Amino acid sequence: MNDNTLLLRQVHPIFVQDGRASTQVFRPTPKDEQKLSVYDGDQITAVKAFGHYTQILKLKSCGVMAVSVAECKTLNLPVMPDPEPFPEHALIDFSDYGKNATEKKAKLLREKAVKRGWLYRQEGIA
Repeated sequence: MNDNTLLLRQVHPIFVQDGRASTQVFRPTPKDEQKLSVYDGDQITAVKAFGHYTQILKLKSCGVMAVSVAECKTLNLPVMPDPEPFPEHALIDFSDYGKNATEKKAKLLREKAVKRGWLYRQEGIA
């Protein structure tokens, strides 16, 4: 991974309203131990990541959005490979931040992702 690497985030259909992804897409939950799961875009395409997530892992997604490693660094959010679950897996680490700061950083990441646009979107889902 380098600064230009895109971190591919799966978007659950319940986090899309009127075709727009909510901040929840980029906000880790307590069960995630304040780490947000992403795919390393240097190792897998958005389409293949979507297929892996929905067909292999059997999880729900309506598409893929992304932020870059550099965008995370700007917000002081470390990014690290986490190949334990699967080789392309990585994490954005929010663990140094409380609820309010996490929410603000998630909102800023969402803004970057929205500006970039959907990298893959399944038609008719959300």
